[in-house]
Amino acid sequence: MDSKDMQRLQTTQQRGYPLNREMEFQKTTEVHSISSASEDGRNEVQRYTSKMLEMIVERGNMRAAYKRVVANKGSHGVDGMEVDELLPYLKENWPTIKQQLLEGKYKPQPVRRVEIPKPDGGVRLLGIPTVLDRLIRRYLESGVMINGIKVSTEEGTPQGGPLSPLLANIMLDELDKELEKRGHKFCRYADDCNIYVRSRSAGNRVMKSIKKFIESKLKLKVNEAKSAVDRPWRRKFLGFSFYTKENEVRIRIHEKSIKRFKEKVREITNRNKGISMENRIKRLNQITTGWVNYFGLADAKSIMKTLDEWIRRRLRACIWKQWKKIKTKHDNLVKLGVEEQKAWEYANTRKGYWRISNSPILNKTLTNKYFESIGYKSLSQRYLIVHNS
Repeated sequence: MDSKDMQRLQTTQQRGYPLNREMEFQKTTEVHSISSASEDGRNEVQRYTSKMLEMIVERGNMRAAYKRVVANKGSHGVDGMEVDELLPYLKENWPTIKQQLLEGKYKPQPVRRVEIPKPDGGVRLLGIPTVLDRLIRRYLESGVMINGIKVSTEEGTPQGGPLSPLLANIMLDELDKELEKRGHKFCRYADDCNIYVRSRSAGNRVMKSIKKFIESKLKLKVNEAKSAVDRPWRRKFLGFSFYTKENEVRIRIHEKSIKRFKEKVREITNRNKGISMENRIKRLNQITTGWVNYFGLADAKSIMKTLDEWIRRRLRACIWKQWKKIKTKHDNLVKLGVEEQKAWEYANTRKGYWRISNSPILNKTLTNKYFESIGYKSLSQRYLIVHNS
């Protein structure tokens, strides 16, 4: 859905109340076989499956899969094996693993449960497979290990894998049809859903009705903590929110999304971390580029400008601390065009890093052009390209 489509949808309901719903899956999924197939058909399927497996575990395919696992990095699973330990393990054990795969006897390890704090409180449980199982991609038969005890996951799928949003779309397709049948305006992405109505009383009525449908018909659980009846501009949906301007509903970035982005930037631009400026800029660009690409459809020109200025100030503080010695500070300031006397004056300052980072001398030397020359990609420039495309 592009920005114009979203704007049209919201404009028709600008005085309405959205119902935010988040569903949690508690159904057991199964793959059913077709019992009416003939014996010959079953044999043909088995031969085809065997051939496909042989192709999948072929050396070239597994080498490509290994490269993807290494590129994605990630934490270890329940066996403690890190990504850099996978290759030596495969060299020693691959023949056995391959044979197990071909015979259908390979059993994945349980996924390791990790609790990730949610911005709104509480925790989100993520399931981290072992490095080997990431290579094999066999999640559905895995159990879960919590505090060293293996527990079978009879309901739901481990969050953090690609199956969660896919399963949400499958399970909630019936909800979409029900909402369409009732004539409601709504937006849904995976298990996040907003339903738009004209009044608070209508919102409360629809909330009660839809909750009953979800829990009794679909056998799913509604997350009460994230479900509410409220004005659209007070709610967050996929990181966005809305505002009105000249009787037109517009898209904006929600305050919580900005807060989370700044937390990530603070971690990378922490001047107490001993990393090179080149590496710092590289990691920063990875986060900022993806963030701007995602939120580019929102009205955020002034926000991007403010964030740009804030990031550059944090980078100035990092650079000033990396220069460390008075002579180094003096020499670098002179190289950047500062007069000798002024350079010595600022090199000997006792002001803190954050205060000096906003000083006239650093604003004139560590300029936007300077940061561009060392590889920093401006949020504002990227935003204008994305927003206007």
